Amino acid sequence: MRRAAAAVRAPVPDPAIAMDAIRRPAPIRGDRARFPLILLTLLGAALLGGCAGGDFGRTRGDFVTDDMHRWMGIEATGSVGARSSDFQLTDEERSLRDMAYPLIEPPRQRPAWKTVFGDYQPIAAPWRQAPPFDRTAYGKMLVDEPHRSHASRYAALNEDVRNDLTRFEPFKFTAMRVLELDRKRSAALKYVSDLSPRERADAVGRMEENALIVQWVQQCLERRVSSYRWALERLVIMAPDTAAADADRLIAELAAQAANLSVPMGPAQGHVVVSKG
Repeated sequence: MRRAAAAVRAPVPDPAIAMDAIRRPAPIRGDRARFPLILLTLLGAALLGGCAGGDFGRTRGDFVTDDMHRWMGIEATGSVGARSSDFQLTDEERSLRDMAYPLIEPPRQRPAWKTVFGDYQPIAAPWRQAPPFDRTAYGKMLVDEPHRSHASRYAALNEDVRNDLTRFEPFKFTAMRVLELDRKRSAALKYVSDLSPRERADAVGRMEENALIVQWVQQCLERRVSSYRWALERLVIMAPDTAAADADRLIAELAAQAANLSVPMGPAQGHVVVSKG
């Protein structure tokens, strides 16, 4: 009886207070407080991952278009005061430009953040490039970059030269093919019936574009060889290593390849120039 009486005398909770407690969220502590921050971090990483560049620093696949390097011919002819062509690019001419771009872009030009934002941009032709070429820029960048040991610097140098050698062989094959076809195009001009001045100008303009692009690559390779040698000389005096012999051999091979790349026929208007600045 006493226990029953005590239960009867127990205070009854106020309904308003009980409903307010239900509506009021419980305080967030510990791991629960960090959950929204973790969620936002993962969401941001996913969004940035969608903007990232392609594998191995290449331009993202959805940025690539068939004629994304067409500007190279326009830039090359414009730099020497010649007229570019309105003809569509052939498959070989398109491949020539696609293969030329990695060889004219300075090595290690793009820092890591540029593989996410703005990793592609046109480059000025060497005939009007400013500021002038600095053969020490590559070596200074290689030396100044943080490395765990001097061996990694030699490895980076060797990797850059090997990449150029790997890219050069297919480019050279395509360049010789394009220039051979241009030789036939030039010979065919006098046999085309009712050839208009505009058609002739477009044909000549395309031959000039192709020849200048080949010379553009040749000059860039010669400049790279000069930069690589300057960098190797500094590495040798800073941190002598047997790896220097491998680097010297690779650089000599690249120099020989660049020297063998030539333009056998100049365009009809004679705008092709050779400058080894």
